[in-house]
Amino acid sequence: MNERRAQRAAAIGSALFFLAGPGLEAGVGPALLTQGFQTGDGLPDATAFRVLGAVLIACGLAVLVHAFARFARQGLGTPSPAAPAQRLVVSGPYRFVRNPIYVATAAVIAGEALLLRQPILLIAAAVYVVALGTLNRVYEEPRLLNRHGRAYETYRAAVPGWVPRLTPWDPDAAVGERDR
Repeated sequence: MNERRAQRAAAIGSALFFLAGPGLEAGVGPALLTQGFQTGDGLPDATAFRVLGAVLIACGLAVLVHAFARFARQGLGTPSPAAPAQRLVVSGPYRFVRNPIYVATAAVIAGEALLLRQPILLIAAAVYVVALGTLNRVYEEPRLLNRHGRAYETYRAAVPGWVPRLTPWDPDAAVGERDR
């Protein structure tokens, strides 16, 4: 399969996984927990909270779309373990944090909590982070290490898993440092 066809197939797979992953985690789950995104009264009714919530949702969704697109374009695969990327993806949001999809999804859920004044969604975001952090540590990282070897070791040593770097990681500079 040529690269263009592989990218097209990866884009379709990524779109489907977007619906099955973040779509359920930050869409259906919160809708169920809040009875259809109903506004609650468990958090302060402050404009600043609602604005921060909207910003978290918008930024989270932007990062999600960008990260999923990276898998299709650069990695020739999807974020799903069923159709993993053929190449290690270390550009875009992956230059700041190793798990931008998880961080962005958690941000969307937390943003929904603030926007809707629903503390249950803050708990849901925390449970999501613990669950996906465990999955990442015990399943995904060993698979990535096995699949990509030294390249993933270098990346993992330079880019934090959950708290983004302030400056983007430069994989080309890392190659130069390793060769010295």
